[in-house]
Amino acid sequence: MEMITIRNRWFGTVYWGGILLLLWWLLTDGTASSWWIGVPAILLALTVSTALVSSPVLVLSELPRFLLFFVTHSLLGGVDVARRVLQRNMLIAPELHEYSMRLPLGLPQVMMANIVGLLPGTLSVKVENDVLTVHVLDRHTDFLAGLEAVESNIARLFDIPPDDSEEVVMR
Repeated sequence: MEMITIRNRWFGTVYWGGILLLLWWLLTDGTASSWWIGVPAILLALTVSTALVSSPVLVLSELPRFLLFFVTHSLLGGVDVARRVLQRNMLIAPELHEYSMRLPLGLPQVMMANIVGLLPGTLSVKVENDVLTVHVLDRHTDFLAGLEAVESNIARLFDIPPDDSEEVVMR
């Protein structure tokens, strides 16, 4: 299967600009009066993102799998939190864990930090020196498998080769 990728910086900017325009249109129900705020906000977001983040390779053929993973885990995270809140005795054993990421600096690590909060019982606290600090609601769950799944899905989305030489390090 041939990989379809976005490598060109201008094409990527236009592509993401289109995505942001579509999202704005959906969020505002296409209200014409909202565009005087939406267009400058989108242009500012694109300008800042292109200035701060190098242009990674995005594998478009991996996007459906990533979106399915994202939506599924978003729902599972919401159900998990709702279940814990509705239980008479909340089953929690909170703890902070440090997870050494194998993703490169920039957008892949930012996505990892943001998406981890959608996993059941986890929330990103900070990213520093390739280490993601994660707050876990219940240390007895297999949250490490979830972190690894997020990282591998992001790696596939950005065409980052797996690095088998490094073990996942928990501190």
